[in-house]
Amino acid sequence: MKQEYIISAYSENHIGLLNRITIIFTRRKVNIESLTVSESAIAGISKFTIVVNEEKEKVINIVKQIEKLIEVLKAYYHTNEEMIFQEIALYKVSTHALVASDQIEKLVRTHNARILEITKEYTVIEKTGHKEETQALFDGLNQFGVLQFIRSGRIAITRSTVEKLSEFLKERDALLNKMEKK
Repeated sequence: MKQEYIISAYSENHIGLLNRITIIFTRRKVNIESLTVSESAIAGISKFTIVVNEEKEKVINIVKQIEKLIEVLKAYYHTNEEMIFQEIALYKVSTHALVASDQIEKLVRTHNARILEITKEYTVIEKTGHKEETQALFDGLNQFGVLQFIRSGRIAITRSTVEKLSEFLKERDALLNKMEKK
């Protein structure tokens, strides 16, 4: 049965790695719903956060393939329940529409969004939340004409108090030190 999974892959920053990771999904005909790459808490290590809607067995195989890439230190998969996640969305609306009616302001307040910038021509609104929440604000604002809209990829951290990558790196370093002493 298909469900949403969040794949986290940790690597050193290498040119072309993103392409090699996405090819793994393409070969298996798995659509990437969201992809974000950023620095991790560990200096020099990047974190790929990839969201897919797929069967568990296929996700497990994809994670194994990702880990075979030389630059990848470790990869994990999680369900939404195991993660804390958010997205950010930006909406550009006409300032005239904002001033002509109090409905846009009410939508901004109702959806816990905030206004980032107001000019004579346009107003930019920011909303963080889950995809359904940012989409709901878009649907509300679009009644007044959204000039531009963009939603980021998902950012996510585990609910677990133990950082799996840190533990993995400690174990790996201990093993390497042990092998060097022999």
